[in-house]
Amino acid sequence: MTPLVCTSAPEAAGPAGRALPYATYPSFSSYVRARRPVLLRTARSLTSNPNDAEDLLQTALTKTYVAWERIEDHRALDGYVRRALLNTRTSQWRKRKVDEFACDELPEPEPLPGQGDTAERQALHDAMWRAIMKLPARQRAMVVLRYYEDLSEARTAQVLGVSVGTVKSAVSRALGKLREDPELGFVR
Repeated sequence: MTPLVCTSAPEAAGPAGRALPYATYPSFSSYVRARRPVLLRTARSLTSNPNDAEDLLQTALTKTYVAWERIEDHRALDGYVRRALLNTRTSQWRKRKVDEFACDELPEPEPLPGQGDTAERQALHDAMWRAIMKLPARQRAMVVLRYYEDLSEARTAQVLGVSVGTVKSAVSRALGKLREDPELGFVR
């Protein structure tokens, strides 16, 4: 009896380009290793996202693995997996369609505790930077290093080449000026 061969699998070709018989797929894992690139191309044609295509192929191969012992004609494996790909994709599409529905009002996420309105936070942020930009350059540098870069007083002093006492007094004066800034009055 002549062995059955797969003529559409260049990846499974043996020496001199001859196709290997399907008998070389005694196990599911050998079939997947040999046919995965071809099947992945089919899955990619069914989805727009390469990651979704890999997930789709994985699901179809899982279904094939479950039915592996029941499949009598191993020449039809590619057709079986392609049908599983198509059926799985159709099921996904139907489920997505059911999950989507129109509503009269868009749901807004509830703000987390401690968070105000985004516009208010942005207004405060902008006002704070305008007030910081009004400070003298040395005080501004110390405030930014100390509070925005979160450096310690000692590290701030080291970066600027001044004493820790100078940092403490300059930051204290800068914070006093920021407290008096009329633009930041709404924060109090």
